[in-house]
Amino acid sequence: MFRARYQETDRMGVVYHANYLNWFEIGRTDMFRQLGFTYRSMEELGILLPVTSADLQFKSPARYDDHIAVYARLTTFSALRVVYEYEIRRLTDSEFAGIGAAESGFAGVTRPPLAPQDFAGELLVAGTTSHVWVNGDWKPVRLDRALPELFREIAAALREEGGTV
Repeated sequence: MFRARYQETDRMGVVYHANYLNWFEIGRTDMFRQLGFTYRSMEELGILLPVTSADLQFKSPARYDDHIAVYARLTTFSALRVVYEYEIRRLTDSEFAGIGAAESGFAGVTRPPLAPQDFAGELLVAGTTSHVWVNGDWKPVRLDRALPELFREIAAALREEGGTV
């Protein structure tokens, strides 16, 4: 969780639309970290995960100093690609205090897709990003062959969360 920062807003105090993609990335990398991995370690092993498409649906604007929670989860995971789903929500002061430091404001990896009643706060933006596994030369790779241990660990974490691979 965080507050919408002044530099992310326009003169009207409304968060500029492109900043939601940054917030998606915050949720995505923190969700990956909750699985016990970092993008940095994955990249050091020669695997990259570039965005191939992004879709955002704007419901209501975030404004300067709003309490923001970003929820991310994997909806598709395969040896070739992944798809993440996101919700960006505005929390009231009491919701923000109620979640507290015990939760980071970033959801785990459970599936099926997010349901509006699953999380606190007002839904501001929902969206997805699609990614493909590539090597350092930006050639597509199968994660199960390039880094089988990473593939197995992500798959196991998803199964533990109730998803299927």
